Amino acid sequence: MSQGDQSGPQWRKSSHSDGTGGECVEVAAVPGYILIRDSKDPAGPVLRLAASAASSLLEKVRVGRCP
Repeated sequence: MSQGDQSGPQWRKSSHSDGTGGECVEVAAVPGYILIRDSKDPAGPVLRLAASAASSLLEKVRVGRCP
């Protein structure tokens, strides 16, 4: 995909990324799903969650209820 091609997912890096090579994730929204990948391995595996499941997971992480 070229830089001008906007047909693929538009990835966003975590706001907690400090640019020092720590653990970072990128997320992208596509119809009905949230995609999550390791920003250090953009060609690697992608976790695809239904939007409702992603919302539930993020809420549990926010309140500290994620194992």
